[in-house]
Amino acid sequence: MFNDIGGLELLTLVVLAVLIFGPDKLPKVVQDVSRFIRKIREFSDSAKHDIRSELGPDFKDFEFEDLNPKTFLRKQLTDNDDLREIRSSLDLRKEMNEVADAVNGTEPEPGPQSAAAPDLLKKAAPPAAAERTRFDIDAT
Repeated sequence: MFNDIGGLELLTLVVLAVLIFGPDKLPKVVQDVSRFIRKIREFSDSAKHDIRSELGPDFKDFEFEDLNPKTFLRKQLTDNDDLREIRSSLDLRKEMNEVADAVNGTEPEPGPQSAAAPDLLKKAAPPAAAERTRFDIDAT
């Protein structure tokens, strides 16, 4: 709960608590705060249990942390076998290099080409000088 509070910050909080509540009332305040936190945790646990029991046996492994979109996506992308198979069959870096080579007009690096990808990288001959359209600077 207090993972990012350092020693100096904790000492400052203790000093402020002593100054605000006084040394004689401080133990009672700490006790009341801890009792309040315990009741909130019990309420949260009972609400989770009620929701899980209402959802039925299909959702017995349901975790409320999965409602966070980042956690949900991470779990779906790592646990899905179909996506894992697709990800292993694709080499996006190679595909991106081939597309960049085609756009830049350079020859692709020699290597085994993917059988699934069509041969789109064949370089077309540049149009002849008569076929080129003239660039009119005033028209743009």
